[in-house]
Amino acid sequence: MVTSDRSMLQNYVPVYVMLPLGVVTVDNVFADPNGLKERLLKLRATGIDGVMVDVWWGIIELRGPKQYDWRAYRSLFHLVQECGLKLQAIMSFHQCGGNVGDVVNIPIPKWVLDIGESDPDIFYTNRSGTRNKEYLTIGVDDKPIFHGRTAIEIYSDYMKSFRENMSDFLESGLIIDIEVGLGPAGELRYPSYPQSQGWQFPGIGEFQCYDKYLKADFKAAAARAGHPEWELPDDAGQYNDVPESTGFFKSNGTYVTEKGKFFLTWYSNKLLSHGDQILEKANKAFLACKVKLAIKVSGIHWWYKVENHAAELTAGYYNLNDRDGYRPIARMLSRHHAILNFTCLEMRDSEQSSDAKSAPQELVMQVLSGGWREDILVAGENALPRYDSTAYNQIILNARPQGVNKNGPPKLMMFGVTYLRLSDDLLQQSNYDTFKKFVLKMHADQGYSEDPQNYNHVITPLKPSAPKIPIEVLLEATKPIPPFPWLPETDMKIDG
Repeated sequence: MVTSDRSMLQNYVPVYVMLPLGVVTVDNVFADPNGLKERLLKLRATGIDGVMVDVWWGIIELRGPKQYDWRAYRSLFHLVQECGLKLQAIMSFHQCGGNVGDVVNIPIPKWVLDIGESDPDIFYTNRSGTRNKEYLTIGVDDKPIFHGRTAIEIYSDYMKSFRENMSDFLESGLIIDIEVGLGPAGELRYPSYPQSQGWQFPGIGEFQCYDKYLKADFKAAAARAGHPEWELPDDAGQYNDVPESTGFFKSNGTYVTEKGKFFLTWYSNKLLSHGDQILEKANKAFLACKVKLAIKVSGIHWWYKVENHAAELTAGYYNLNDRDGYRPIARMLSRHHAILNFTCLEMRDSEQSSDAKSAPQELVMQVLSGGWREDILVAGENALPRYDSTAYNQIILNARPQGVNKNGPPKLMMFGVTYLRLSDDLLQQSNYDTFKKFVLKMHADQGYSEDPQNYNHVITPLKPSAPKIPIEVLLEATKPIPPFPWLPETDMKIDG
């Protein structure tokens, strides 16, 4: 039943849907506008608030440095506007292809890959020397080796060009959200579990810091710490190992020694600083625009139940039972007024195989609680496509962990949820009907609300980033705090 009730509207969580990966082709063509329009109007009828789309670096800056071509995306944005939807745009500086659910292949620009031919160390590298061409290593963030520009300057120029070329869509309020890609799959992490290199779930993954730039950075850091003899780990195993079979992750292994802690702190701090520097550039690019900035953090739920949290550590999240690896990211985001977008909202522990020692529910509780404690906005998405009420109910529970408040805004509420993704399966009649119920429950049984003021989502002009937070202060947020309590199940089930 759809109602419109002022105080229930305060519980409204907007729902967005991720567009298909190849909506703009690798050749920069908006291939099927009529087909997409039909699907968008069908989606619009479910009451969703908007859509999310990858804006691929490998498509836009394909021809050469600073040779941007935004035309196909402008046509796409016009269509989204025509269909009465809002837009979340992802600055996708990574390759599409080689990860879970990648059905199209969009490499990073060829002129960048060409530089990698003579200098393969621009790519993340594992201990055995395998290069990963999904995303440039953090090691070249400040190296002016790309026709005179650093990697961070490339990202910054791209975002400035987006702002200039999409200014009408920014001013009209179509684009509400800029999600800044910071790594493989657009996530702030290292590419520690690449399917393209043979990784399979639930392998622990591998550290990805063996390119010459990061190696030199580590050696310099170790020397400054008075340990010039320390090297990068050589005992952390391979992609599909279990933690106990490695010297690094086994009980009382290297990870708990002084040397191991030094390495893990360095490895995870590099990610924090990478995110911080690029968000500062994003803030300058979109300053005073009516948008929110956001970043994506990956939901690495396998091996969460064991002491070493091996899969999180290889990805760059230094999270242990006595050290919070996520709250420092939230604290870093607070200075940029940015949203933390987290994945795996749909997963339940009981659905995971026991040998993975997986705990997606506890992980979601930890990360969302950490964001709320740092007073930032938290959003999320599902990790894998699901069409069943169990998954939808889990997402609704995470969107309002303590349920609705009939007298105003709930104490805990996510800022928005993006459903992955628009497909023929989603539009199949019974799946479509279930999805429609899901949107209604996310909206707290209220119809689509055009005015974001109704649910406290007015987007004000982006303010400048606050002063840089010293790393010592960021790391104070590693102190574990128990998560907020969650209801055992949502009070707004779609099949209840």
